[in-house]
Amino acid sequence: MMFGRRACVSPVWLAVFVLMLVQSVRPLYFYFEAGADRCFYEQLPKDTIVVAHYYTEEWDDTQSHYDIPTDLGIGIVVKHLESEHVLVSAQGKPEGKFAFTSHEAGNHEICVQTEYHGSRIVHGHTPEVRMHIEVVIGDSHRPNTQADREHTNDLLSRARALNAKMRDLRKEQQYQREREMSFRDMSEAANARALWCILVQIVALVVACAWQLTNLRVRRATLTQTFFEDKKLR
Repeated sequence: MMFGRRACVSPVWLAVFVLMLVQSVRPLYFYFEAGADRCFYEQLPKDTIVVAHYYTEEWDDTQSHYDIPTDLGIGIVVKHLESEHVLVSAQGKPEGKFAFTSHEAGNHEICVQTEYHGSRIVHGHTPEVRMHIEVVIGDSHRPNTQADREHTNDLLSRARALNAKMRDLRKEQQYQREREMSFRDMSEAANARALWCILVQIVALVVACAWQLTNLRVRRATLTQTFFEDKKLR
């Protein structure tokens, strides 16, 4: 056995590891006429989040290219085949997304159907429709879309509004603290003045009592002396 040789990782295993870390994304597109429906199937494990982003194009003979129509409705139905449990049943716009969570493991049927809001017959038949759909398995977020940017801007504006309200609340709290501090200082000053007044009153009372006692003693001594002098004279 040889030691000190650095282990080499095969590029194939490295690629497999990277692919395991990347979420499963399945883009596809198909053609069908208005009123027709198309279904495809996904084998999903239990409790898996699936998000599908789609947009529908209509062939324009006058301009010879596909364009997204405005009067086209998209019906979307998702169900678990074994239990026939319907997970999604909704009407959408020509461009949008839908999401669901697989509550049970197994095959899931995803069906889409087009429906025009009005009469649309070109050269004796309804126009050809092409749908692009991207199914993202295991993630519920698709970055770099206009809807996500608008949602992010809305969240940022709400966050700024909340920050402004928080600043106003802090200012109000600071004002209340300053008022409380001023009221506390005024209360302490009033209590100090009241205490000094009480001390002055006590000192004045003690002095008055001492003066009264001294005055009474002097008067008593004077009265006693006068009484004895009167006795001697008699």
